[in-house]
Amino acid sequence: MSLSRHLIFIPGACHAPPRLQMATKIIHFLVNGKVERAEFRADCTTEDVKDLFRAAAEASPHHILKLYKANGSVVNISPMLEPNSQDSYYRLEVVASDLQSIGVKSDVDNMESRLCHLETKVQQDAGNTPEIIDNLKSQVESFKRKLESVKHLSWMGLFRDESPQQLSKFPAKAKGLQLNIEEEHREVRKKFLNMSSLRVIEEVRQQLKTPMFDNWQWEEPEMLVLLQVMFTDLDFLTVFHIEVDVLQNFLFEVYCHYNNIPFHNFQHCFCVTQMMYGLIWLTDIWSKLDPMDLLILLTSALCHDLDHPGYSNVYQINAQTDLALRYNDISPLENHHCAVAFGILAKEESNILKHVTTEQYKHIRAGMIRCILATDMARHNEILNKFKSVQPVFDFRNKDHTEVLMKIMVKVSDISNEARPMAVAEPWLDCLLQEFFNQGDAEKLKGLPVTPFMDRDKVSKPSSQTSFIRFVLLPLFTEITKLFPCLEQHILEPVRRALEYYSDLERATQQEAAAAVANKP
Repeated sequence: MSLSRHLIFIPGACHAPPRLQMATKIIHFLVNGKVERAEFRADCTTEDVKDLFRAAAEASPHHILKLYKANGSVVNISPMLEPNSQDSYYRLEVVASDLQSIGVKSDVDNMESRLCHLETKVQQDAGNTPEIIDNLKSQVESFKRKLESVKHLSWMGLFRDESPQQLSKFPAKAKGLQLNIEEEHREVRKKFLNMSSLRVIEEVRQQLKTPMFDNWQWEEPEMLVLLQVMFTDLDFLTVFHIEVDVLQNFLFEVYCHYNNIPFHNFQHCFCVTQMMYGLIWLTDIWSKLDPMDLLILLTSALCHDLDHPGYSNVYQINAQTDLALRYNDISPLENHHCAVAFGILAKEESNILKHVTTEQYKHIRAGMIRCILATDMARHNEILNKFKSVQPVFDFRNKDHTEVLMKIMVKVSDISNEARPMAVAEPWLDCLLQEFFNQGDAEKLKGLPVTPFMDRDKVSKPSSQTSFIRFVLLPLFTEITKLFPCLEQHILEPVRRALEYYSDLERATQQEAAAAVANKP
């Protein structure tokens, strides 16, 4: 397909009658070694804009595209893209591609070239062109036109789905479509399976191993693909004889068992798992622990908040919920997360542990239970003090030492948002406060004690973070950094900067409040 270097036309859905035409945006971007220029109106849908960039990259709908600024940061492909100049172009990349399907168009071009060569040779030998060659030329030309007229370029319509859901922005909930949960899950599964055989580029694989990774730029099916990459790159499929379809079923079941709540949702699960994956590589712990323990770490991170209802253990106990009654007020949420995880693993089609021995299963199950129960913040000081006591004499050959380290690693991963870039971390704080305030409101309505840091009338964003960073994050991150000094630059320094940021913000807030009181008549 040849694209104009000056203009990529707006998809048909974006066109309006001449009197309604709006100003267009001009976007310059580098793709396949060429600087292209896209033009579209601000009232285009996100899917229209994505289709436009798919066309430029010659990609199918299930390939994963990312658009980068000059500094390497990812920007959303949407009508909200900032216009730029030819000198400050974006960079468009297919970050996960199917190598087997990229050659369709070149194969057609090759076929056409060979047919022309054959026609020339026949004319030289016979003096005229047989009817069969004319027919072949006509068929190739017709096929080529059809190929370039389908909605998604050289994909022969195989991935074209013009149902209203497919033409809408994905995921559906982001656009307010009233799909029920089952339909939404089916859409995610379909997209995940279409993408699951894609090759994720090395640059993304390396980003995935660092706390710098930006989760906000990835949709749910894409996150499932990246989770599959983590399990694959740690060689779990080979070591534990996990079939690819079983892993995919397991990951999808995990996705389905996270609720659509502000914070403790599937995206949080992905972030915690990605941080754990990064820690495994950054600390070189993959070469020090048994593969079973690595599987415990990654799977525990993945399952640590399954079916979280959005209300904490304090609420469960005070409200005497079914979970609190079932688990006798002892870590009701964490016990429930474990139970849901092993319910998923009890299904034949999603049991990634089906080929391990009985002893291996017992070891993995016990390890996952230990790690997930360790995420109960009521046990924070107990676990941290235990780690402090063994850290100076830590020995990877000592079972007690490695078990407490694994708990610490899951805890660090679980509350690691402030170790990420501020642009990634701060939206997570907004989500957390929204969930906390929802609980505080419910406690007030039910006449229950209001959890102090969940009362929207008393808690401010900066004050909530300064206390949490100073008394929870820094002591925890400092201790693990003593064992792994390399983590100082990756997680400890960012958390120190976050404390400085929120401390400054808190002081400014207090000064504004004091000035308001002083100026009050």
